[in-house]
Amino acid sequence: MTASQNLTIALSKGRIFDETLPLLAAAGIVPAEDPEKSRKLIIDTNHPNIRLVIVRATDVPTYVQYGAADLGIAGRDVLTEHGGDGLYQPLDLRIAKCRMMVAVHKDFDYATASRAGSRLKVATKYPNIAMEHFAKKGMHVDIIKLYGSMELGPLVGLSDAIVDLVSTGSTLKANDLQAVEHISDISSRLVVNKAALKLKFGEIQPIIDAFRDARQPE
Repeated sequence: MTASQNLTIALSKGRIFDETLPLLAAAGIVPAEDPEKSRKLIIDTNHPNIRLVIVRATDVPTYVQYGAADLGIAGRDVLTEHGGDGLYQPLDLRIAKCRMMVAVHKDFDYATASRAGSRLKVATKYPNIAMEHFAKKGMHVDIIKLYGSMELGPLVGLSDAIVDLVSTGSTLKANDLQAVEHISDISSRLVVNKAALKLKFGEIQPIIDAFRDARQPE
């Protein structure tokens, strides 16, 4: 019997990590520490050959693509922006659900401003998603990439609209904005390094199977 190979799983703090815990438990994996309370970036588990690396959500696909992690969990939004090169995406885990939306100030006439051929200033963290969406509508857009609170863009005249993730909509409402167009539903997915899947199939496939069986029904 051969010894188990080491596995590294890339996760981000916050909602995705919290909603991944039951899936990890279903696979028999228990983190040794809570990343919200620990300053460690590499967290051991109850398996000596499995560790978690805590990275920024937008970096998960990169760590998996280049083999610094064997598996990871990332939102569909992040994967769409990243492009997904070199990644196997076996499962929609149905966690961290939200929606990618276009939002504007409540007094902004979006119906008129979004006609084919018109031009719009759009603030977003997701330039590729935004460009593709508005291109399909036959519109011209000036993309303003922001990393902080998107909601501020229309309030100070930086942009006409924003493209961002919306969960409850309470932040939009608090800032006199409203969602006016649905782009896509977002949830988090399991991603696997293609080379690792071949080399460590005996270790990775049982995790994929456990996650599949444990995820919430559609």
